[in-house]
Amino acid sequence: MQSESSSAWLQVRGLSKSFGGARALSEVDIDIHRGEVHGLVGANGAGKSTLIRCLAGITAPDTGSVTIDGDDVRISQPRDAEVAGLAFIHQELNLVPHFTAVQNILLGAPKVTRAGIINWKKSRKVAYAAAERIGVQFSLERRVEDLSVAERWLVMISKALVRNATMIAMDEPTASLSDHESAQLFRVIRDLSRDGVAILYVSHRLDEVLELSDRITVFRDGRVTETAVRGQLDKRGLIRAIVGREVIAAVRQDRKATPGTEPLFEAKHVARGSAVKDVSFTLYPGEVLGLGGLVGAGRTELARLAFGADKLEAGSFELRGRPLQPNSVPRAVANGIGLVPEERRSEGLMLEKSVSYNMNVAVLRSLRSVPGLPFLSSSKTRARSNRLVDQLQIKTQNINEPIGGLSGGNQQKALIARWLTPGIQVLFLDEPSRGVDIGARQEIHQAIRDLADRGVGAIVISSDVEELAALCDRVVVMCEGLVSGEVSGDEVTEQNIIELSYAHLQTQGESA
Repeated sequence: MQSESSSAWLQVRGLSKSFGGARALSEVDIDIHRGEVHGLVGANGAGKSTLIRCLAGITAPDTGSVTIDGDDVRISQPRDAEVAGLAFIHQELNLVPHFTAVQNILLGAPKVTRAGIINWKKSRKVAYAAAERIGVQFSLERRVEDLSVAERWLVMISKALVRNATMIAMDEPTASLSDHESAQLFRVIRDLSRDGVAILYVSHRLDEVLELSDRITVFRDGRVTETAVRGQLDKRGLIRAIVGREVIAAVRQDRKATPGTEPLFEAKHVARGSAVKDVSFTLYPGEVLGLGGLVGAGRTELARLAFGADKLEAGSFELRGRPLQPNSVPRAVANGIGLVPEERRSEGLMLEKSVSYNMNVAVLRSLRSVPGLPFLSSSKTRARSNRLVDQLQIKTQNINEPIGGLSGGNQQKALIARWLTPGIQVLFLDEPSRGVDIGARQEIHQAIRDLADRGVGAIVISSDVEELAALCDRVVVMCEGLVSGEVSGDEVTEQNIIELSYAHLQTQGESA
């Protein structure tokens, strides 16, 4: 752990960047010390990603300088950053799925050569040594597509170490990890820090930032608004620094299904392979139902079955008492079933298409100029887009700009906006606040509540038990493809959800 008086290894001075006249970074100064864990926090669009892209050589700053060990460094391309000892692990991991772990570690890295010929045996030893350094337990001969998300993160860290990285930037590293996997990653981070590797830790999970970081830098509106050493800020103070004001926690609203209320949606003994084994639950109109459990419990797979993305092997779904056969996504949408997927960029959004198109793609029929003819009314489309942008406070320069240019939180709100239509009856939201800031999280929760107020049944899948406890009326907990329990009302607590998440595993251990 580094003290405040440690000399800075990397210094950024006066870094500025504008896009289309809008200032993304404004005269940013930041120091990073050797071997420190440096937390980087701020709302979506605050400037964190732009800073990282500048350091990674992806985006050229308008002004400013970078020095490493006192020497000026010009980073105009990713190769310059790599030579300078800077490595970047983004939320969407850049790995080749059908390559093995060791092949991915060595891909693009300097190889051990002899007389100009690559010595693969020695090169592989270098890769294995990097993996051993961080305690990798799985075989490096396994294909990446067969590894868990946590194991893929270790592959990426090994990849950075093979390149002799002295700083590794990690963007939302625990967004898709279980508590156990997160704890394993934290051990690796602390070990690397003790070895002198600096970690730039970017996360919206403020408890993690406070626990891990030696220093924290807060961004707001493209500027550094505060830098604090460990212990100077608590969670409330950190939130205040991020948003620039006090944030009052939303009061949880219980909406229990009243006796005699007919179910809106039911899953009956649903099964598919080993992921979903025998799941039954009921959703009532206007209810926010949580699906809790550990990563890999089968929750995402269950949502895909209801949405028609995968085929049922056993069991059935019912909508308002009638059999539902969601054997295709179009049929599910026609029946009023929507899905906000966990992987919004790869599965939910068309990044090159406009904000307007992405929000309206599920309701194009209702936006036609003349019913029955495939021509859209520009006025109807524009009016709906502008109304949704205002309703969800989506920050965009123009509804016609590519949605890929928006921050993660604004992309997520646009994806939710897609389903704010009178025809929607049941909406699955898979990790709805993953990778978004505290302000966007509150706005997303309010949008979900607004849907429930209109009688829509919302099913929220989240690995964040705090989110489930704050947002949901009931929580059905899954474990290894099975329902391990259910809590409602005052029993919806973080402790109860966690206990049920491990209940089935504990029973297995006792009976073994």
